[in-house]
Amino acid sequence: MAVFEKITLSKAINASLRASMEADSKVLVMGEDVGKLGGVFRVTDGLQKDFGEERVIDTPLAESGIVGTAIGMALRGYRPVVEIQFDGFVFPAYDQIVTQLAKMHARALGKIKMPVVIRIPYGGGIGAVEHHSESPEALFAHVAGLKCVSPSNASDAYWMMRQAIESDDPVIYFEPKRRYHDKGRLDTEAIPDPLHAARVAQAGTDVTLAAYGPMVKVCLDAAKVAAEEGRSVEVLDLRSISPMDFDAIQASVEKTRRLVVVHEAPVFLGSGSEVAARITERCFYHLEAPVLRVGGFHSPYPPSRLEDEYLPGLDRVLDAVDRVLAY
Repeated sequence: MAVFEKITLSKAINASLRASMEADSKVLVMGEDVGKLGGVFRVTDGLQKDFGEERVIDTPLAESGIVGTAIGMALRGYRPVVEIQFDGFVFPAYDQIVTQLAKMHARALGKIKMPVVIRIPYGGGIGAVEHHSESPEALFAHVAGLKCVSPSNASDAYWMMRQAIESDDPVIYFEPKRRYHDKGRLDTEAIPDPLHAARVAQAGTDVTLAAYGPMVKVCLDAAKVAAEEGRSVEVLDLRSISPMDFDAIQASVEKTRRLVVVHEAPVFLGSGSEVAARITERCFYHLEAPVLRVGGFHSPYPPSRLEDEYLPGLDRVLDAVDRVLAY
């Protein structure tokens, strides 16, 4: 049994890739600078040294070509894990992802599998320049044929990557880059939660905060502050954006009767919009307040000096808690 009491989220992903490559020789890693450099965030550090250049492949700076090559390799029986270096760099490959990768299984009437994982470090909070802090998850969650997930802690980072690689369907694996160095416990022999199941990160009775990826920690911090004011906040880690575990959200809301959805991406047409609509339909007679959403603004991501004003933080989440409890 391998138990890590304190391992960073990035090292947990590295350990997951390593374990998957040891278990299956058809698993390979490819992307810009993933080999000799070990990735710009060092997530793939040491993998090329241990598995060779044929299984950890440094590619040209061509996202469209990277994903297109991965599709061809999947057709030949491989399980490629592709890295898009930063969230804002994925769009040259958007055509390959949504018109080819996502459609191939249905186009072939189920005869062709597409076991491709696309790793996308996403979100802000690292003081980066333009195109390095986007949250494009809603663009991919809208596309039938793609699974979209995002871990918030080291244990989920490990297990969700293992499960994504084992999936015969394409998975967009959103990595919250500002949580790369957050440490947590990891048991590599544990029984993991299902890939697309939400999990109660903290139980509460007065209001539910639903989040995924980088915002889960913010919501847990908000729950602590709210507790000091006598308010019991439940934090639900959604983990999967598509498909989404609406049954878990419904169960929580039927208990707390109030819901706030939190994500970094803009509120307008974000994933929180779907949550709000579905839960309003499912829980109309349980809700004691409208479902509120907290997220980024409907504007281009600002320069790094302004990102603290753009990103939803503790104060904006607590303000939403106040507003939802005021009804």
